[in-house]
Amino acid sequence: MKLTRPLVVFDLETTGVDPQQDRVVELGLVTLHPDGTRTTASWLVNPGRRIPPGAIAVHGITDADVADAPSFEQLAPEVWAAFEGCDLSGFNAEGFDVKVLKAEFARIGRSFPAPDACVVDSFTIFRTREPRDLGAAVSFYCGRSHEGAHRAVADAEAAADVLLAQLERYPDLPREVPALHDHLHPRDPSWIDAEGKLAWQCGEAVITFGKHRDKSLKELVEREADYLRWMLAKDFPDDTKAIIEAALGGRYPVEA
Repeated sequence: MKLTRPLVVFDLETTGVDPQQDRVVELGLVTLHPDGTRTTASWLVNPGRRIPPGAIAVHGITDADVADAPSFEQLAPEVWAAFEGCDLSGFNAEGFDVKVLKAEFARIGRSFPAPDACVVDSFTIFRTREPRDLGAAVSFYCGRSHEGAHRAVADAEAAADVLLAQLERYPDLPREVPALHDHLHPRDPSWIDAEGKLAWQCGEAVITFGKHRDKSLKELVEREADYLRWMLAKDFPDDTKAIIEAALGGRYPVEA
């Protein structure tokens, strides 16, 4: 690359996948310098909350690993200095990592990224140069062009051919539809309901979203019962509502 200033290629490990609510537990970066050299840096970060089992299963970073680590607020000056005067890159950085850091810096009253920072996301290049549309799938899996694209029956025929070709190419994929569904929709073992609105944390059933995130059902029943009743009146999944309704009646879920 022809660099006129450093390019920071970075990645985050976090407590979850919500850029606005989840917190950083590890930050790693590689800085590519205009002279062709590169430097690396990394920090463990105490997120100030429990790391959910589902997140630990992905990155392997536990509460014990970050117990003595500084908070993001404490690290912010050092992290900011690492990005100062640099452009940014990463794989899906624009879709996730930049948003997470923007939220982290906003909590301490600082704007991120700098107004003059360019962002070049390698995932965007990947999607542009290696399209993942139906035509590309037909070419890759079936070895032919997709004739009649964007007509319903032709597209449905192509989708069926791609599915069957995928099962032939990947012998480890389940052959039964229910098993294939489960394979494609892995469930976080900490989830209590189907969509993970409720999850286990240290043996307690907690809310995983919104202003009461990480609060236990018992605490909400005792102090914020109106919020749970609001959930019952809104478009939440039936199994979530059933658990909440039972909790309001004094029947709490028990971890298996």
